[in-house]
Amino acid sequence: MWAVFAILSAVFAALTSILAKIGIDGVNSNLATAIRTVVVVVMSWGMVFLTNAQVGLGQISKKSWIFLILSGLATGASWLCYYQALQMGDASKVVPIDKLSVVITLVLAFVFLHEQFTAKSLIGCILIGAGTLLMVL
Repeated sequence: MWAVFAILSAVFAALTSILAKIGIDGVNSNLATAIRTVVVVVMSWGMVFLTNAQVGLGQISKKSWIFLILSGLATGASWLCYYQALQMGDASKVVPIDKLSVVITLVLAFVFLHEQFTAKSLIGCILIGAGTLLMVL
């Protein structure tokens, strides 16, 4: 089931890029990011209450709070940079560079999470990097 959600995530991410590129025409990228963020917040809390997940708020550990907050800050920084890049450049060039996050994630997962980094992972990283370079040149 995780693969279905991963594919849906990719489809929605693609739609996000196209819809954002159209939507930011004539709009400050920071303002556009803030509008998008409000929509995401409303949707997220809606799902929390719809699934009754709010009862777990008191059970979240201090460590989890810290890392979730740091993750939120990283997401915010990513979105601000992404919208600025999208406003300045072509979606067909910005998006592939943004997706280099796959390569960076694999490296960080190896370094910090001690996840396995195989020859297959290395080849995949090289191909993604080369593909990105090919697409933006």
